[in-house]
Amino acid sequence: MKKTLPLLAFAAALLAGCASATATGAPGQPEKLELRYQGNANAVSLPELAEDLGYFGPVKLKWVGNTISGPQDIQSAATDQTDFGGAFTGAVVKLVEAGAPVKAVVNYYGSDAKAFIGFYTKEDSPIRTARDLIGKKVGVNTAGANLEAALDTWLKGQGLTGDEIKQVQLVVIPPVNAEQALRNGQLDVAALQGVLQDHALAAGGIRPLFSDVQAFGPYNGGPYVLRTDFIKKYPETTKIFVSAVARAIEWERTTPRDQVIARFTKIIQARGRNESTETLKYWKSVGLTRGGLISDQDYTLWEPWLKQQGYLKGDKIDTSKLYTNEFNPYRDGAPAVTK
Repeated sequence: MKKTLPLLAFAAALLAGCASATATGAPGQPEKLELRYQGNANAVSLPELAEDLGYFGPVKLKWVGNTISGPQDIQSAATDQTDFGGAFTGAVVKLVEAGAPVKAVVNYYGSDAKAFIGFYTKEDSPIRTARDLIGKKVGVNTAGANLEAALDTWLKGQGLTGDEIKQVQLVVIPPVNAEQALRNGQLDVAALQGVLQDHALAAGGIRPLFSDVQAFGPYNGGPYVLRTDFIKKYPETTKIFVSAVARAIEWERTTPRDQVIARFTKIIQARGRNESTETLKYWKSVGLTRGGLISDQDYTLWEPWLKQQGYLKGDKIDTSKLYTNEFNPYRDGAPAVTK
């Protein structure tokens, strides 16, 4: 028995070494072959599109449920309940300032002339100006994120004081319910975007109060984040993830609209989650700059609001700890394959 113990120990060490080599991965090969994530009902995310297009190679996505909140999504990534999550840039700043070990790696949504956040009221509503919102109810998907930041920044720009802005009542409501809540009179104003916005406009009876693009111009709204230990442990998988999302962005930017909608429809029908594809016909744009590249401006745009909310430890945002373009194939301006 004593003679066999060293052999068993050596064999165990050898197996452990093999397992470690497998986990580390060969150069250019992904170290992790499954990525956990949260999706959105009746919609196709960029990673889901990238997987369908074959951009992930051997890496597979594992859907663990849906989310309606960016802050919740990135919190799940930060606590290792998922491998990546996406949220408004301001929410990322807030999470990092609180000490969460995450870093933004690629933008996944933004606002432009075709895809933007609009704040809508009923056609017969007396609300016409920012001051008319004092004491009124405004529906947003979550507190402390893009919709609240856009609203507060616009209200301040329209001359409202901090105390007056606090009197505008935010009502947190799932995006899919916002239109009906507005029409039923439960809300005075509803923030709508994407296909839900276009669906509501097509039905008629509502009008815009303002949009984020009108107020601030086109901008990148939010990135996907990964944990810093994930990036360190799985650099090749990180590179595959970022590259796949960046290529999916360019595919959406360069592919005819009807083909994009057809692809989305096929993906939703194939995954069998009892979803509707009705609103996909309203899709217009991914709303992002080339390849989802991240810039300081994505964060400094919201610096005054973040400071006002008490989310910053100092006077300025330290963008160096917030994001990296290291893994994005578009970072040097060279063309990248999208097909």
